[in-house]
Amino acid sequence: MRAVVLVGGFGTRLRPLTLTTPKPMLPVGHRPIVENLVRMLSTAGITEVVLGLGFKPEPFVAAFPDGECAGVRLHYAVEPEPLDTAGAIKFAAEHAGIDDTFVVVNGDVLTDLDVSALIAFHRSTGAEATIHLTPVQDPSAYGVVALAEDGRVERFVEKPAPGTAPSNLINAGTYVLEPSVLARIPSGRKVSIERETFPSIVADGRLFAMSTDDYWIDTGRPEPYLRANLDMIDGVRRTLRADGVQDGARVDGSARVSHSLISRGAVVGSAAVIEDSVVLGSAVIDDGAVIKGSIVMGRVGRASTIIDTVVGAEGRVEDGVVLSHAFVPDPNAVK
Repeated sequence: MRAVVLVGGFGTRLRPLTLTTPKPMLPVGHRPIVENLVRMLSTAGITEVVLGLGFKPEPFVAAFPDGECAGVRLHYAVEPEPLDTAGAIKFAAEHAGIDDTFVVVNGDVLTDLDVSALIAFHRSTGAEATIHLTPVQDPSAYGVVALAEDGRVERFVEKPAPGTAPSNLINAGTYVLEPSVLARIPSGRKVSIERETFPSIVADGRLFAMSTDDYWIDTGRPEPYLRANLDMIDGVRRTLRADGVQDGARVDGSARVSHSLISRGAVVGSAAVIEDSVVLGSAVIDDGAVIKGSIVMGRVGRASTIIDTVVGAEGRVEDGVVLSHAFVPDPNAVK
């Protein structure tokens, strides 16, 4: 079976990290997000993943030069123009010649979902499309799904007022689709699978959904991206874990690191303090710097302090500076 992974977004909510690195190539647990997704799909018997890209594939090709990841073949489908979710799915599937049941995964999402169970449920119901649902505490901030007892989707309710939601279940971004879904998607324009395609399948009574309480997180913003990384050392994932300090990171013996991930290639100087943070492989943390609740790709200067701050690859925090809730460089100032 094949799968389409949608990785074509611009990652604007993760700037400045994504000013230099495509969002799917940002690491979670020292592995690119896209690799984590492919590994999940491989356990369900997926043999080929089509990456639906909205820009150049070169960073992906460089990361996976043999054209495979975790034993799964990779196929690159680069959209000529942004086509929204349904348009991107159709373009990628047709580019790869998909003509049988296939899986779709939103590239922002990391989950411990058993994809093979979702496929089995899809086949048992005879659905045209099946979506994975996850519960949330406050459904008023999401599009909520109302289900019949047999799992058939009855309707979608977008951001219901508090206390009026028909359920607390939201679309979790993993689907199993029949190739007939592609015929429902018009060519040559942007089409949303959530707002156009799925409602048309609901109208025909052929959209089903399966809810689980598996680990699930949308990594598309800095706060959950940081949390997704820390979850890899906190033991909350069902099967995945990561070392806090990856082999190949250069951490001075006098530095104090707690509840953080430091990736291969990063340099941490003497007497530096790193807490509740993610330090990526291109980062340099100078002597005496203090990093708390932050994500760092660039350089943090000597004796400086950053709290709840994001430093992109081209960012530099000067010596002795104190920053809180900052973005370096400021994404709004970068053209």
